[in-house]
Amino acid sequence: MAQKTRIADLPDFDMAQQLKSEEDIAAYITMVTEEGNAAELAHALGVASKARGMSEIAKATGLSREALYKALKPNAKPRFDTINRVCTASIQVHYFIKKAAFLAAAEQNVGPLPTASFGTSVGKCT
Repeated sequence: MAQKTRIADLPDFDMAQQLKSEEDIAAYITMVTEEGNAAELAHALGVASKARGMSEIAKATGLSREALYKALKPNAKPRFDTINRVCTASIQVHYFIKKAAFLAAAEQNVGPLPTASFGTSVGKCT
């Protein structure tokens, strides 16, 4: 007979541990942004900040770690200034996922396209 596992015995899932690269972070932020929920976006920025290192983000933004954790927790309503600081100071994510998908689709139809106008490197969140 198989042993049953209780839900309480399962390990906690931490999305930040799954975000191992800038591309992972960008894909995650893009997915959350497409949902159109501001509170979820704030939380996703918190997860991305945790993945990058909250101390590093706090130092870059001039905010305390505690203030960032509070502002970027689920269902928080952070000020725009906080979100903007996190984006411009440290997250450095842009929506390259859609651009890459567009380039791949276009390449199938017309051959290789120049990528300079789309920007293939990770840039600042705007």
